[in-house]
Amino acid sequence: MPLTDTAIRNAKPQNKQYKLTDERGMYLLVNKAGKYFRFDYRFAGKRKTLALGVYPDVKLVEAREKRDEARKKIANGVDPSQVRKVQKSILVEQSENSFEAIAREWHGKYSSGWAASHAKKIIRRFELHIFPFLGSRPISDITPPELLAVLRRVESQGILETAHRAQQNCGQVFRYAIATGRAERDPSSDLRGALTPAKHQRMATITEPKKIGELLRAIDGYEGTPVSQCALRLAPLVFVRPGELRHAEWEEIDFNIAEWRIPAEKMKMKDPHIVPLSIQAVKILKYIEPITAQGRYVFPGVNTKSRPMSENTVLAALRRMGYTKEEMSGHGFRAMASTVLHEKGWPSDIIERQLAHAERNSIKAAYNHAQHLPERRKMMQAWADYLDTLKSSDKVVPIFKVASEE
Repeated sequence: MPLTDTAIRNAKPQNKQYKLTDERGMYLLVNKAGKYFRFDYRFAGKRKTLALGVYPDVKLVEAREKRDEARKKIANGVDPSQVRKVQKSILVEQSENSFEAIAREWHGKYSSGWAASHAKKIIRRFELHIFPFLGSRPISDITPPELLAVLRRVESQGILETAHRAQQNCGQVFRYAIATGRAERDPSSDLRGALTPAKHQRMATITEPKKIGELLRAIDGYEGTPVSQCALRLAPLVFVRPGELRHAEWEEIDFNIAEWRIPAEKMKMKDPHIVPLSIQAVKILKYIEPITAQGRYVFPGVNTKSRPMSENTVLAALRRMGYTKEEMSGHGFRAMASTVLHEKGWPSDIIERQLAHAERNSIKAAYNHAQHLPERRKMMQAWADYLDTLKSSDKVVPIFKVASEE
């Protein structure tokens, strides 16, 4: 007799597994682990078994449909078990070559050369905005319209910069897939101009001489810990990135030649960088030296000396001093120096080199960390002297007056 839903539902496991026969080679295998639909058949003179599913996930009627499909393949000279193996192989290949799998492979390969925060930001961008929609798709099957639809979801949230960066990162993954033989083209290249242009916001900064003087006087009057006070006072003199400032180590400071040499792994562009230290900068470092030099970092954290100060230390100090995010930022000291130095006629090459901006020629960049060093040393001292004149007077004085008289 053919199987019935009631018979299947009432079948109980016994000491040994047993079969409940249906028809046309199909049966239900019952054991302690569960109930399994099976189909026995012969192909090319060999007896074979095809799994049709597990009850109750697969119902009786569905199992019979799968059996009938298998019988049609056999009648046409096709082995259904071999078809199943091919389909499984394709699924495995698609999984291994999915966008997410290749994106994570790409990230793992290159992220070791990035700053940890940058690497984390990129993978988080994928996890939030790309993987939920394209992650499981075979990378070679993704089309430009499909990618655009996902990017426009990001765009619709009003985070245009994130949408553009996501497009850029996706392009890097597609090009990696092409290079490793798992894709033939980069669909992101077809989307140029498809997204709303992002408005690049300038870092909040102060460039008016009178207001710079007010800021410097406010910094001198700031009542914080010695570490936060010194970090805040040093920031405008060296105008490095906030992360580079807080990770400064004593072994990088050479008082004999008045230089701070930052190793490549700490720099955004992964090139070593030299910061000539003005007399004023050296004075600040000498002040903090007895307090923190027994440890690794020039500006250690409050709770542990084994870690640098918080990334928000300088920013929080500016806020406590009354400067809003629209008025001044931690990066603002870099923009301040860049703007004023350019306005006053210092050569752009010298300024850009001291700002450690990227060198387009990668070979040239490897030898550029000491480029223009004598001129940069002179500029850094002149800059410090100029800040002193602004801090000590409400009047606008000629820039680098002290330096020019020497």
